[in-house]
Amino acid sequence: MRVVVTGATGNIGTGVVAALRADPRVGTVVGLARRPAEGIVTADVERDDLVPHFRGADVVVHLAWLFQPARRPERTWRANVLGSMRVFDAVAAAGVPKLVYTSSIGAYSPRTDDEPVTEDWPTHGWPGAAYTREKAYLERYLDAFEVRHPEPAVVRLRPGFVFQRAAATEQRRLFAGPFVPGSLVRPGLLPVVPDVRGLRAQIVHTADLADAVRQAVTRPVRGAFNIATGPVVDARFAADLLGARTIPVPAAVVRAAVAAAWRLHAVPATPGLFDAVLRLPLLDTSRAQSELDWQPRHDAADTLKEFLAGLRAGAGADTAPLAPDRHRLHEIATGVGRKP
Repeated sequence: MRVVVTGATGNIGTGVVAALRADPRVGTVVGLARRPAEGIVTADVERDDLVPHFRGADVVVHLAWLFQPARRPERTWRANVLGSMRVFDAVAAAGVPKLVYTSSIGAYSPRTDDEPVTEDWPTHGWPGAAYTREKAYLERYLDAFEVRHPEPAVVRLRPGFVFQRAAATEQRRLFAGPFVPGSLVRPGLLPVVPDVRGLRAQIVHTADLADAVRQAVTRPVRGAFNIATGPVVDARFAADLLGARTIPVPAAVVRAAVAAAWRLHAVPATPGLFDAVLRLPLLDTSRAQSELDWQPRHDAADTLKEFLAGLRAGAGADTAPLAPDRHRLHEIATGVGRKP
């Protein structure tokens, strides 16, 4: 079996490539990424001809995604939406029998209660954030793609938030910014955790999501699968991990703080993304358990502990997206390399 993986050097991609290469049923794994990396083919889904890379593949796994620059949504739209459309169309043109695509919990329409949703819940996203708009749009495009091209088996994985130690620095860069030190998340250092009504999330370890992708690649399945582990992460859960106590804070206060930091360019995450997270549903993962025989090996507590330890250590990996930024932080703090 020959598998091509786009976005092979990111948080999810590194895990997926490793999981596939460890499976004896998979003979060849070809990783694609827009920036050079050892053992990876350099190809940009937004610009390059993908058909030659896909021709002869049994499965294409599409993971490539650009989270930043959030201040230029037209840029992420070109990379994420138009780039993904090019991937899907190249799969059809190359005659690839199966496409596995990592969508997201962010594709789902809002829900105001805690009843977990199955894969038939509407996927219209939250319109106020670029990430959720883009994920929802691609769900609609794949609906039409499957009508136009009934032959490729299309699998959509919709995971919760994906964490691992090696991605800690990258995710701090993407969502908190370079001025938020990882040392702040040391147990005992933060006395309180804001308890915002409705703010809770489901997460999954990168290795567990990678195993779900591997199962989707090697099993005769199609359709959508929710991927998340338990328990649900909320303020009380986080406070227990950090040895802190919770304090009720209105969502409007937190949003105003995020908006102010966004206007000051202090954080890269938009207030619209905060709005979207407040409205995310919880996921029912029973289909993945029954049809993919998927069981997560890491629960939410272990996953977050590993991730927080990675934040404190400035952990990363030897690919461009996951590279630790100690050198860059030193330049910011000292002014070294700053243009006059």
